[in-house]
Amino acid sequence: MNEPGGNGLDLRVARAFVELADTLVADFDTLDFLHTLASRAVELLDAAAVGVMVTDQRGHLRVVAASSEQARLLELFELQSDEGPCLDCFRTGVPVAQADLSLPEARWPRFATEARRAGYRAVSAVPMRLRDEVVGALNLFGYAPAPPSELDDRLGQALADVATIGLLQQRTVHRRDLLAEQLESALHSRVLIEQAKGVLAERSRISMDHAFALLREHARGHQTLLSEVARAVIDEDLEIRPTTVDVGDGSAGAPRLDR
Repeated sequence: MNEPGGNGLDLRVARAFVELADTLVADFDTLDFLHTLASRAVELLDAAAVGVMVTDQRGHLRVVAASSEQARLLELFELQSDEGPCLDCFRTGVPVAQADLSLPEARWPRFATEARRAGYRAVSAVPMRLRDEVVGALNLFGYAPAPPSELDDRLGQALADVATIGLLQQRTVHRRDLLAEQLESALHSRVLIEQAKGVLAERSRISMDHAFALLREHARGHQTLLSEVARAVIDEDLEIRPTTVDVGDGSAGAPRLDR
């Protein structure tokens, strides 16, 4: 890559960082975001191709983006053979590089052979990391044997860092939204259950505690959500009748459940 200083290069670098930082949008697309990362890395770094691996919800690495189909297939081979720069980079959290894949002592022999078949002679990887959390790695492939320059090292890591912040930010927003949805659903279910308790208590002349016990017993016995049983009772689609008279302390005998 050419040394910075020209307005053209500076502008491209600035645009890339703004583009990668702009994740606070309603229609944020993670895959498009990571493909953008791969494309901008090829444009700004001395790399013939770029691949991106990130972790899924279970912490397993997945190939999610690549600047070319050839690079994508090589990344998949790396995962399948459990050997390669992205894996080492992800596991250690530090950059790794192999300046010449044709050397006999080259790391990752199976990966090196496959990379040479694809036309690549050098490879490096930088972690997608924020403090102690590593979410993936950025893999850079070169056609000529050469170590990455100090500039490419710094700029490549900066691109990976910005992308990592964007991903973690989006995951946090998603988790928060999911939690809010779950809480809203729980509150709505609680309202339904309270209404069903009142309906059942009124119909059968039993206490609210007894009514709740009947609702729970029916839900468990039929492997149905308590909120669904409550809705059915409210809509008069389900009739639950106790077999004994409730005296107000919730100690009535086994209920009779009619559907």
